[in-house]
Amino acid sequence: MSQSVARRFDGKSALVTGGGSGIGAACALRLAAEGAAVAVLDIDAAGSARIVEDIRGQGGRAIAIQTDVSDFDSVERAVAQLRKEFGRLDVAINNAGMGGAFHSIVDIPLQQWTSTIAINLTRVFHCLRAELPVMAAQGGGAIVNMASIMGTVAAANVGAYVASKHGVVGLTKVAAIEFGPKQVRVNAIGPTFVKTPLTNTVDEAGWTALASMHALGRMPTVEDVALLAVFLSSDDARSITGSLHLVDAGYTAT
Repeated sequence: MSQSVARRFDGKSALVTGGGSGIGAACALRLAAEGAAVAVLDIDAAGSARIVEDIRGQGGRAIAIQTDVSDFDSVERAVAQLRKEFGRLDVAINNAGMGGAFHSIVDIPLQQWTSTIAINLTRVFHCLRAELPVMAAQGGGAIVNMASIMGTVAAANVGAYVASKHGVVGLTKVAAIEFGPKQVRVNAIGPTFVKTPLTNTVDEAGWTALASMHALGRMPTVEDVALLAVFLSSDDARSITGSLHLVDAGYTAT
């Protein structure tokens, strides 16, 4: 690993859900670069294996665990496997999620509403349910839940997505209150529109139009989001818990 990168996670272990691509992959790579042993969780086994290969190729320690975060038992097994391999769980970045189609509230197909809430909110609940007791028992830890700018603002025709991300923020605050006495910190991140596999249908003209809606006139990268996620997971953020932190290039200020 590069010697110029701070090694805030030497001797610590972490998991990242949705770690096989996009923001999750960037988080896994950054955690490993700073010394963490990383479990890359993803339903896409090939994707997580590629990230693990990259980490190991740079001298890091990592394992891939095929995990379906929609299934609590699958998440619990993944956490158990991580503990067997690394001994403890210090950091969890709950990143797996989805976007959503555009519909007015009165026109959202009922199945789409159900699936969006399940994917973006219930999956975070599954992760917290498996992670929190482990961290509490060992004396502390740090969790970052991936929300969205739509966890603090809203837009027309994305009701299910907005509701799910507001739900992630609320669940984050509850977890922080309940487990703060156990020295488990829980925060959320709200990225703006970022180029990932979930946004690959947006063309260049679309990205240019989106950039113009941001105060900086440009979009954050997955690496920008990872930098904040890793900071919040580190001891540098030891007094930060229960809050939402935006990576939005000024979108919510305009």
